[in-house]
Amino acid sequence: MTRSAAPTPTAAPTATTAPAPTPPSTTAGPGASRFGPVGLVFTAGVSVQFGAALAVMIMPRAGAAGVVALRLAAAALVLLVICRPKVRGYTRSDWGTILAFGVAMAGMNGLFYQAIDRIPLGPAVTLEVLGPLALSVIVSRRLVNLLWAALALAGVVLLSGHGSAGAGFGGLDPAGAAFAIGAGAMWAAYIVFSARTGRRFRQADGLALAMAVAAVLSLPLGIAEAGSALLVPSTLALGLGVAVLSSVLPYTLELLALRRLPAPTFAILMSLEPAIAATAGFLVLHQALGATDAVAIALVIAASMGAVRSQTSQNSRNSPTPKPAPQE
Repeated sequence: MTRSAAPTPTAAPTATTAPAPTPPSTTAGPGASRFGPVGLVFTAGVSVQFGAALAVMIMPRAGAAGVVALRLAAAALVLLVICRPKVRGYTRSDWGTILAFGVAMAGMNGLFYQAIDRIPLGPAVTLEVLGPLALSVIVSRRLVNLLWAALALAGVVLLSGHGSAGAGFGGLDPAGAAFAIGAGAMWAAYIVFSARTGRRFRQADGLALAMAVAAVLSLPLGIAEAGSALLVPSTLALGLGVAVLSSVLPYTLELLALRRLPAPTFAILMSLEPAIAATAGFLVLHQALGATDAVAIALVIAASMGAVRSQTSQNSRNSPTPKPAPQE
């Protein structure tokens, strides 16, 4: 989350690695090289879903658009203060990337909160994750990634029956389902432009600027819906908590992870989101998990593990074998 939170130079070089030269590491083992980005993605997912559970407590006070405005405005303020990004010296293409990333963030958050205002959290996350899954199928050039995407899709479909009666796809509000699918499409765009931002800007500077764009786009809608309710101290405090858990921390971690993970692998790892959401619902919102839910979670995790193993094995094959030092 801070400027010192840059990934350590242990990952094998990929097309998404930051171009700055880094010294060789002598202490990190191959496990850190392979699973460092994966840990970042998983931690980001946990933070997002528990932040969503906290957001449920604010929605009766500020409405869906108000929650989004609080979340993005507070997140932008925190990131701008911490990162203090420069605003000069960027090309028109750099600013185009920032604008597109900000629009994707605003759209993803706005549509998702409109969805969970109308349909339960489990089905909403399940529908939303179809966007990254579609991206993994479209972008991937390896047949095995299609297999993992199909397995993850089977898991999220099973997970759609999560919770009590009426919490599955049957009887969903059509507008809520459409909002969730739209949020998934914006999530796919977020993945693409987050990766581009990570390559163009140092640390989280690009993220801070894009978050400011998202906040500017979301504030008018939030003010129109919630009005003075956004200024209630308790609502502001909860909004700051949602901002840190759902925006500042996860977006920073994902941006750093995307420097070392290709977009297709990252998209399949995002399939963990429904499983994490079910866990957060159980722990925070006291939503029970059934046997079908457990099977669905197992399928999603299996797909994610398969994607990780496929990517790490490919990196191992592509990485040059270091030559032994000459003996004196």
